[in-house]
Amino acid sequence: MTAQVVKTAHISTIALRPAALSDVTALVALEQRCFNSDRLSVRSFRRFITEKRSDITILDVAGKLAGYYLLIYRRGTSLARLYSIAVDPEFRQQGLAEKLMMQAEQQAAGRLCALLRLEVRKDNTAAITLYQKLHYHEFAIKHAFYEDDSDAICMQKQVIQFNSGSVIRQVPYIAQTTPFTCGPACLLMAFNYFKPGQFAPYQLEIELWREATTIFMTSGHGGCGPRGLALAAKSRGFAVEVYLNNDGLLFGDTVRSVVKKAILQRVHDSFKQQTEQQAIAVHHADLSISAIKQYLQQGKLIIALISTWQFDKSKAPHWVTLCAADEHFIYINDPDTADIPWLSAAERQYIPVEHKIFTKAFSYGKKRLKAAIIIGLD
Repeated sequence: MTAQVVKTAHISTIALRPAALSDVTALVALEQRCFNSDRLSVRSFRRFITEKRSDITILDVAGKLAGYYLLIYRRGTSLARLYSIAVDPEFRQQGLAEKLMMQAEQQAAGRLCALLRLEVRKDNTAAITLYQKLHYHEFAIKHAFYEDDSDAICMQKQVIQFNSGSVIRQVPYIAQTTPFTCGPACLLMAFNYFKPGQFAPYQLEIELWREATTIFMTSGHGGCGPRGLALAAKSRGFAVEVYLNNDGLLFGDTVRSVVKKAILQRVHDSFKQQTEQQAIAVHHADLSISAIKQYLQQGKLIIALISTWQFDKSKAPHWVTLCAADEHFIYINDPDTADIPWLSAAERQYIPVEHKIFTKAFSYGKKRLKAAIIIGLD
């Protein structure tokens, strides 16, 4: 990162630049002025400056080090963490913390991190107010996180956004209203994208589930299988294809009862027969990232089965709608609102998932089941 110079009404000149080892003494002195505990040491600063998975950015005012932030990147994820941020007391109340935060967001996005996360003391009202102003949302509490056993509020913000100007219209967001209707909610998003306003979610969500359900799954109501969802879309006038890398019984390993397995098998056989009768193409192959991008470029949508382990450490199968793709990300609409109830519908649309993360998530169970439905206008 090259130095950036910004004129302000309060300060003659400020500059943002990468930290160097020659800044360590000044950084440690700044820590002493800003914090009573949890200070970074000389050794820590040296390590973070030279580490490839971290960035320290300095804010200079008239040549004096007045603030900094430290970002840490977790290998194999699209997450950045704001590990530390500080502004010299001499230069506070002049908007410098906000400038640092905005630069941190840009830098995280430049590293292809979709989310920026941070921790803040529960009693640090000034910082919390700033983060809320910048649209950070609380998602957890870490108890006894700091040296004095104070709790930390965990907050995050999506820092990469889909370029909505690149499409004529966006895929609408429709939330599932039960734990087992993610598939129908995804279908409804696709239906109302291709034929706006013609499919009422409240009326159809359960109806679609009844048509596509596997009856049983894990310990509760069954979710929906790919053939069942495809048949439901086909019956409403949409063109569909199915990708399925395993033609055997789906979700059989999620139930232990012999009786339930037998019912799952009967439903599976019935869906398979109906799919053949309706001449729905079933491709027994993996759906690659390049194929996903090609289908989306053709104006189609994709409903994909994922394991949410990559996102929330849950092993549950889950359907999401793939809305767009670019060089780095797949953009999804996730119908599940249970884990992130504070987000608006607009914030749930076109969530960026890096290609390598999506590839890991795009399978379910020990057999690495991969399933997807391609949907378009007939």
